[in-house]
Amino acid sequence: MIDFQVPADLQAVQRRVAGFVRAEVLPAEEALGDGIESDEALEAIASLRSAARAAGLWNPHLPEEWGGMGLGPLGMALVSQECGASGLASLALNAMAPDEGNMHLLLHAGTPDQRERYLRPLADAEARSCFAMTEKAAGADPAGITTMARRDGSGWVLDGEKWFITGAAGAAFAIVVARTDPDAKPRDAYSLFIVDADLPGWNVLREVPVMGTHLAGGHCEVAIEGCRVEATSMLGGVGDGYKLAQARLGPARLAHCMRWVGVAQRALDMASAYSLRRETFGEPLARRQTIQNWFADSAIELYASRLMVLHAAYLLEKGVEARQEVSMAKVYVSEALGRIVDRAIQVHGALGYSGDLPLERFYRDARAARIYDGPSEVHRMVIARNLLKVAMEGNGTKRATGDPT
Repeated sequence: MIDFQVPADLQAVQRRVAGFVRAEVLPAEEALGDGIESDEALEAIASLRSAARAAGLWNPHLPEEWGGMGLGPLGMALVSQECGASGLASLALNAMAPDEGNMHLLLHAGTPDQRERYLRPLADAEARSCFAMTEKAAGADPAGITTMARRDGSGWVLDGEKWFITGAAGAAFAIVVARTDPDAKPRDAYSLFIVDADLPGWNVLREVPVMGTHLAGGHCEVAIEGCRVEATSMLGGVGDGYKLAQARLGPARLAHCMRWVGVAQRALDMASAYSLRRETFGEPLARRQTIQNWFADSAIELYASRLMVLHAAYLLEKGVEARQEVSMAKVYVSEALGRIVDRAIQVHGALGYSGDLPLERFYRDARAARIYDGPSEVHRMVIARNLLKVAMEGNGTKRATGDPT
């Protein structure tokens, strides 16, 4: 039997988060602009975090022994959809990328000492971190990563360049993907290293200017020049980097989709409310067939997006392989987000294009959704490859199309 009922305890958590976003986060957002690094913004975030702690909504993604709520992927799918209504919401709950993904990675692969030294300050929101994987020449192809780590006595020396590293400016440490075996196949060639930001040779060159919302720590270009780390800085074992990075990126991609559903829902809510009160040529916009068609398409896309995200989260929670489903969700939800926000702007006309509403900010952010954590084209390539592998077995392609049976 298929049961689409959300467990009562998760429904209760979702309602609490939704209420927190309405009562605390949206009023705070209204007073702030795009950036979240001004003194005013930092004070607002600190206040929201205190309120989240008091409301029992702190660290929803972490186990209780780390001060969290112990939610799995399904619970986080519901929470993150509510948080998607505002970029401040995930920050308030201490469940914002890249720290959220790094916390999962440290919890999964870190030694007890690494967890205490690096996970503890993230869980307490006393530090920020970054995940240094992307390089200019490699892009979405991890096989192209050229950052090297060579043995040096009891430790390792890292050299290379990283690009578009979210949160690098001001981060206390980075988790760096580096090649430890130049001759091995990509799946065995890389390892992960925890690099403290104050080590000689770790150089944040600049924050790359972007068209979307300015995040804390920016999106940075980093030079790693003769940066020596101890053997105890390796996260996991030698050659585990590709496997661990993929284990981190799958849930991280889905977490983005969860939040995008929330953004899209807020955009549609704003557009529908405006259409009911805005009159043109003697009647409300909501009476126009074109507007109704836009709303219908947006509702359909939200329905599909929500179900895709929840199904992929369910699979992850059950420990079922879900890379195909996550890739399909990443492509569909990122592109649906852009369409839904675009329609919402068109409904509002010049007001939607203006900075008086958050829609223009949503639109700029939505454009990046199709690029980071793997561009749509690469995910489509992977999806098709997986589908054809199943087809070659001679039993059709249903198993590669998200079939729940």
